[in-house]
Amino acid sequence: MSDPPGLCGLCSHAREIVSGRGSLFVLCDRSREDSRYPRYPRLPVLRCPGFEPSPPEAIDPDVTA
Repeated sequence: MSDPPGLCGLCSHAREIVSGRGSLFVLCDRSREDSRYPRYPRLPVLRCPGFEPSPPEAIDPDVTA
């Protein structure tokens, strides 16, 4: 990814989506139920009231709990 995703890179509600042309986007799953959240937020996201951190093993598979 060319731009760092900011908080989205650590959020449990973010998913990476690859387009048919190979472009990478970050989809905010909170946008499905709450229109205050953009479906594809402009990166980097530095503040977000809906941010919830992913478990450490989801961010770095080498981390053991």
